Amino acid sequence: MSVTPRTYSRLTEEALVLLGKQIRLARKRRRMSERDLASRIGIARSTLQLIERGKPSVAIGLVLEAATLTGVDLFVPEATTLASQIERVDDKLALMPGSIRVARHDVDDDF
Repeated sequence: MSVTPRTYSRLTEEALVLLGKQIRLARKRRRMSERDLASRIGIARSTLQLIERGKPSVAIGLVLEAATLTGVDLFVPEATTLASQIERVDDKLALMPGSIRVARHDVDDDF
C-alpha cells in the first residue's frame, strides 16, 4: 500500500521555515548548543534539527516549546501569558454555533 505524501500550502511551508530559522537564530544568540536546547525540551538533537529546518512532521507542541525556551515571540511580543487572548477567543467562540452543519439538500425559496 503506497502512502500519498502530505502536501502543505506554500504559506504554511514558509511559516514553518521562518519559525525554524527564528528558533535557530535565537538559540545561537543565547549561545545554546543544539544538544543543550534539545535536552531542555526533552527531545533528540535530530528532532531539534528538524524543527530548525521547518519540517512539518514535528509535533507543534515541541516547536512552540523550542520557540518559548529560546525567547522567540509567539503571537505577541514579550508575552508572559496568553491567558487574556485565550479568554477573548473563548468569548467569541461562545457566540458561535456549537456545530456547523452542511445543508443536505438545496432550499427551494423561489416563490
